[in-house]
Amino acid sequence: MLKTTQPNLFICFICFLWILLSLQACIGQTPSPAPTDNKSKAFAQLSRDSLVKRTQSIGIYTNIVCGIQDKSGILWFGSNGDGLYRYDGKEFIQFTTKEGLSSNCVWSLLEDRSGRIWIGTSEGICRLDGETIKRIPISDLIRPITDNAYYSEWGTKKTIWSILQDKNGIMWFGAGDGVYCFDGFNFTLFLSNKQVENKENLHLKVISDMVEDAAGNIWFTSGMPPGYEGLIKYDGKALTRFRPQDEGWFRNIVKSKNGNLLLATRHYGVWSYDGNTFSDYYQPDKLIDGSINAIMEDKAGELWVACDYGKDKGDTLGGLWHSNFKGNPSSSAPFTKVFNKEVYFVMEDKDSNIWFSSMGMSLFRYDGKSVKLYSEN
Repeated sequence: MLKTTQPNLFICFICFLWILLSLQACIGQTPSPAPTDNKSKAFAQLSRDSLVKRTQSIGIYTNIVCGIQDKSGILWFGSNGDGLYRYDGKEFIQFTTKEGLSSNCVWSLLEDRSGRIWIGTSEGICRLDGETIKRIPISDLIRPITDNAYYSEWGTKKTIWSILQDKNGIMWFGAGDGVYCFDGFNFTLFLSNKQVENKENLHLKVISDMVEDAAGNIWFTSGMPPGYEGLIKYDGKALTRFRPQDEGWFRNIVKSKNGNLLLATRHYGVWSYDGNTFSDYYQPDKLIDGSINAIMEDKAGELWVACDYGKDKGDTLGGLWHSNFKGNPSSSAPFTKVFNKEVYFVMEDKDSNIWFSSMGMSLFRYDGKSVKLYSEN
């Protein structure tokens, strides 16, 4: 059963402050005009480097916050201030507003079935078709928001926090002001569909992650304020909200190999949901409420947990943790610590290397034996 604990208000404030500072840096940027031919520079014209280098930002609050590996094996990393990085195993290429991005703050990435890379930024959606970056306009659909001063001050209504392509090929985008769907021709605001039963009057704002389960249900996790709507399921007809322990802030959601959903909460560790019951999956004593930034289950079914702060704010707290639970919440398998500082993002590549980021645009790779830095600090 889940334990009831009180969130550490100081840490919640620190986490919220970090997000606000990141957003302020993004919103302070003036989007550059889109290229007249809507094309970015060819890769051959772009500068290359063996390390991630910062060219657009300064300070410790700019970090790599998302990443994917495409079908050809290329790694892509998005940052909240320095744009997008492409890594082919030898060299990094950086894409910024100069190369066609709508913003240098990239919060989400996805490769679709056609091999196109979708890029969620603080100024809407971009798409990489081959070597061309295109800005995909949905600004005319973004609704004016008057019911929350936070949006008008920080301008997050255009931010694309999460992207999903469902089994039918429909693209889903979690924007600051709601969820949008794209059928390949048109964008529609999901909640504008009158056939969707929404008895709790949910807004689906600031959706931090989305997944589709084996049954075709779409799951949404509500992230930073003013969302706080918890975990939401759409079964093709109706929306159902889950707020166990009154938790409303979920960071991300992972489909486990055993069929369960793994949920990174902001206040109560990692939970497992088997379709009927929520249970503790990972609640280490050393980690405080609000410490988990992201979770990832690797190809072997082992769990990776990216954390930032611990109870005593010492070097032994936070960091990147790993355990071979292999989908069994009742397992007593111990966690081991791979990295000793704040970690904001974690992913696995096809060669089973673990990539993760830390403060100040630090990018690391763990090959199972040692950690290597891939950025210029």
